[in-house]
Amino acid sequence: MRALMRMCGAAGLVLLWAAGPAAADDDGGFTIEDPRITESSGLAASRAHPGIYWTHNDSSDGPYVYAVDSRTGRTVARVTMEGVGRPRDVEAISLGPDGDLYVGDIGDNRDGTWKNVWIYRFHEPAELKDQTVRATQYTVQYADGPRNAEALMVHPRTGRVYIASKRENGGGLYEGPARLSASGTNVFRRVGEVPWVTDGAFSPDGTKLALRGYFSLAQYAWKGGDGDPLGDWDAVAGTPVQGQSESVTYTPDGSALMVGSEGADSPVARVPLTGDGAKSPSAGGGSTRTGGVASGGDFTLGAIVLAGATALGVGARRVLRRRAD
Repeated sequence: MRALMRMCGAAGLVLLWAAGPAAADDDGGFTIEDPRITESSGLAASRAHPGIYWTHNDSSDGPYVYAVDSRTGRTVARVTMEGVGRPRDVEAISLGPDGDLYVGDIGDNRDGTWKNVWIYRFHEPAELKDQTVRATQYTVQYADGPRNAEALMVHPRTGRVYIASKRENGGGLYEGPARLSASGTNVFRRVGEVPWVTDGAFSPDGTKLALRGYFSLAQYAWKGGDGDPLGDWDAVAGTPVQGQSESVTYTPDGSALMVGSEGADSPVARVPLTGDGAKSPSAGGGSTRTGGVASGGDFTLGAIVLAGATALGVGARRVLRRRAD
């Protein structure tokens, strides 16, 4: 697997050169201009404020969440959460059907040594301005022991919270209780298998789950119910390679995915959903795993091939544009 990841890294450098940041701008992306945001690690599209995306820093920051205007890339509000402890490693943000923002302090760079992680929750502010809000803190444990995670997703219909753990040879999808409890420990149980995931998001109608890795982005059919909730997956065509692929969210109308990266002046790219990506092995035939979930190796290798085709397509479009000019 390490050899495969080294190959992924080399492919990523080549594809980054081929695709370049301009690929994001061509499809309506933006750049986060706030110098305070240097480790954007999660994205959530606002429902109350069109064109606004919520983000946060990864670590070494306070209890802050930022509202960024996608039309200008500028921060229009910084929200300070009170009533919670000092965040340790915030990795994800998601908007629930109740209009509440869920902030996932779920990272563990020591690869699963923290006994507890936390979720912070507060209602999306009606007015965009710098303000302090009272947040609810939830303590989270995994039924099968501590682990590192970077993806937290709230289902837009049921309000149930899911976390995807992060391991280079594949992680797990964990389902929280039907209702989170602020007074006790919330035990998340493993309900599915996922590849190496750095962020995830449900589609606005709740029928798809997008999972992102460093060199991959795919949509899974969401089956829900008992057992493995993940159905067949489709790799998302046209996904740009970014310096450190850390975040993903759907646009409010579900027509595209927004993908972001860490770093100062980090780009957020808009990826239209055209439905012409690579299919999972189970689509139209047998499956390599229950529910059609690809193994980490198969998924990542497929993503490299898809990314290569995407880069060639971008390069060809640029050549044609130059000739046309």
